[in-house]
Amino acid sequence: MSGSWTYLMDMDGVLVREEHIVPGADTFLAELQDAATPFVVLTNNSIRTPRDLRARLLRSGLDIPEESIWTSALATATFLKNQRPGGSAYVVGESGLTTALHEIGYVLTDSDPDYVVLGETRTYSFEAITTAIRLVERGARFIATNPDATGPSREGSLPATGAIAALITRATGREPYYVGKPNPLMMRSALRAIGAHSETTLMIGDRMDTDVVSGLEAGLQTILVLTGISTRATVEAFPYRPTLVLESVADLVGRTSDPFG
Repeated sequence: MSGSWTYLMDMDGVLVREEHIVPGADTFLAELQDAATPFVVLTNNSIRTPRDLRARLLRSGLDIPEESIWTSALATATFLKNQRPGGSAYVVGESGLTTALHEIGYVLTDSDPDYVVLGETRTYSFEAITTAIRLVERGARFIATNPDATGPSREGSLPATGAIAALITRATGREPYYVGKPNPLMMRSALRAIGAHSETTLMIGDRMDTDVVSGLEAGLQTILVLTGISTRATVEAFPYRPTLVLESVADLVGRTSDPFG
């Protein structure tokens, strides 16, 4: 398998780990940029806008343009724009999600919205969750940016979108539609955003249960790196396999034009 590739890659666990650059990630990205190889960095986290994420990554030592960053918030906004243009939503989330919805022309309201949209936030409000529950009970469609149940912090796990979605589901009996990974819709919307094709795109991730499976289901070649969650032993526990397993993205330096050669 050789030729001109487009790269999709997860951010945390692939390029950075706890705000520190994965050794060799800067060299790998520089090689892609020097060769004008299209790439997109993906994250299921909906808190930050691409501009905020670019600034965060710059502090880590990675220079990634805004247009090469695709978040679950952007994927959710794209989905809603296609489903119900010019609609309205009650949002539980932060600027990454509210900005994405404003940019597609959505009205954010707690008065009879078309959707309740749940995303990541550092401070989940009981009042906001209660409002979301009541609106879903009244018929608002329930959307969540991603199903991740927990997120990392220096002190340990934090409840994330999937955990709060479970609370709302338990109260209302309504399951959300999850847009982010492992939904392959996240990959397809990223591909469309840069005009790429699945046949010549590969997905680099650190998790078998999100990155690899969503890449496979979107028709991409997949590379698992061992700098994040999954290990070589983890791979054997799943009924599907990545195309390639590497220690790190550093192993792709010098072979980005033909990663499987």
